[in-house]
Amino acid sequence: MSDRTPRPPFDPELAPFLAALEARGPFTLTTEMLPRMRSLDTTEDALDERLRSRGFERRSLTVPGHLGDPITLAVIQRIGRSGATTAVYTIHGGGMMFGHHLGNLESYDDWLLDDHDVVLVSVDYRLAPEYPDPYPVEDCYAGLVWVAEHADELGIDPDRIVIAGQSAGGGLAAGTALLARDRKGPALFGQILVSPMLDDRDATVSTMQIDGVGVADRQMTRFGWEAYLGHRRAGEDVSIYAAPARATDLAGLPRTYIDCGSAEVFRDETVAYASAMWAAGGDAELHVWPGAFHGFTSMMPAAAISRTATAALADWTRRLLGTTAGEVDGTR
Repeated sequence: MSDRTPRPPFDPELAPFLAALEARGPFTLTTEMLPRMRSLDTTEDALDERLRSRGFERRSLTVPGHLGDPITLAVIQRIGRSGATTAVYTIHGGGMMFGHHLGNLESYDDWLLDDHDVVLVSVDYRLAPEYPDPYPVEDCYAGLVWVAEHADELGIDPDRIVIAGQSAGGGLAAGTALLARDRKGPALFGQILVSPMLDDRDATVSTMQIDGVGVADRQMTRFGWEAYLGHRRAGEDVSIYAAPARATDLAGLPRTYIDCGSAEVFRDETVAYASAMWAAGGDAELHVWPGAFHGFTSMMPAAAISRTATAALADWTRRLLGTTAGEVDGTR
C-alpha cells in the first residue's frame, strides 16, 4: 500500500488473523493455482452427511445454462419438507475464477437455514478464464429462469425467489438481477449482496487503500477482472451485467440487502451501488462494518463484528420473508 494512501484500521479482533496471513509471506494469485482453488475442500459424501445430521438433504439437477450447455444446480432443503416455500438462489464467490457451488454452505445456517423453511439452490456456473464474460452471468441467469419455470417440481413459490451472493457471487447476483429486470424474466422477491464485486475499473479510493494488505486486495481483484473480461477490462466495451457498477439506472430492482467492510477493496463500489439504488427510488439496506476485511464473517465467524453483521442479515431476512409478494414494491 502506498504511504500516501492511508486506510481505515482493521478491527482489533480481526487484525491477528491478517497478521498471521502476512507472516506466511506475500500471496500472488496465478492461473496455475486455479485448479486447486476450484476443488471442494471435502467429499460430497461428507457434505451430505453433515447436511443430514442437521436435518437437510441435497440433490443435484442438470439444467440448460448459457447457449443451452449443461450446468448443475444443487438443491438443499429440510428433509420431509412439503408445500410451496421461498427459494434462495445463491451464487458462490471466488473472483469469477474459483470457488465451488457446494463450498461454504455452512455460512447459510445462522441467518437462513436454521430459521426459515426455504429451498436453497446453488448454481455451478462456469468459470473464467476458460469461460469469460458473458458465460458466468448468463449461466446464473439461465439457472434462475429454469428454477422459476420449474417452481412446482421444486416446491417453491415463483413469486418468492431471493437471489444471494458474496464477493464475485454478489456481483454476479447483481448482474443476474439486472438481466431479469431488463429481459422481463423472473420477478425477484429480494437480493442479498454481501461484499459484492461490482466494478472492473480499479479507480476507487478503497482499491488504492487495500493494495498489498488484507484479503482479496487490489492485485487479486484486478487479476479476476482481467480473467473475466480480458483486454476489455476498464474499457468502454463492458456491459452492466458483467460489471453492475456501470449501470446508470438501478430502478426496478428488488428489495436489497447490501454490505461490506470499511477496510476492504470493494467498499466504495458497494456504497455507490446502494446510493444509486436510492437515487432511483429503490429499497436498499446498506451496512458498512467498521474495521472489517473482505470475507470476515466466513473467516472469523466468532468475532464480535462478524456476529453483529450476521445478526443484521438475519434480521433483514426475517423482515423480508415476513412480507408477502404484494407488499414488496419495485420489482417491475
